[in-house]
Amino acid sequence: MRVARVMCSLLATAGVAAFSFAAQAQTAKASLKDATGKDVGTVQLVQTPHGVLLRMSLKGVASGEHAFHIHAVGKCEAPFTSAGGHFNPASRKHGMEAADGAHAGDMPNLFIPANGELRIDVANHMITLAKGQPNSVFDADGSAIIIHAGPDDYKTDPAGNAGDRIVCGVITE
Repeated sequence: MRVARVMCSLLATAGVAAFSFAAQAQTAKASLKDATGKDVGTVQLVQTPHGVLLRMSLKGVASGEHAFHIHAVGKCEAPFTSAGGHFNPASRKHGMEAADGAHAGDMPNLFIPANGELRIDVANHMITLAKGQPNSVFDADGSAIIIHAGPDDYKTDPAGNAGDRIVCGVITE
């Protein structure tokens, strides 16, 4: 009986600690819009001990393979060139396959099914939500999430030959 009480006490304490961590986790979000201003999705960003978890939900984006990046400026004026280049605080070359890459904003391609709906979780260990850090998406001019018309080839500098920017969302607290 005493062991059972101790176990219940430990489980309750662990549950409080887990809840406490979840309540303290820094979060951010981005509302994704296409070039006409139509809402096409959201991204929830959660700071973890190993980087940022991005939880994306899309609806109404053309099916196929699309590049997905974090861009250096928190501005989304169509055709979304206002978002600047890729988020790259370490001044590296573009691409996960590049010897001198990748940008902190380089992300894996998205594969959107025929119905245009996608839910995906992706981790990025090269960025943070913590203000004041060199790799923070909350620097002086903010950051944005961009989806391109085509896939990223993971090597061509500076943007992977990904084509037009078709979706944009400013990262906000």
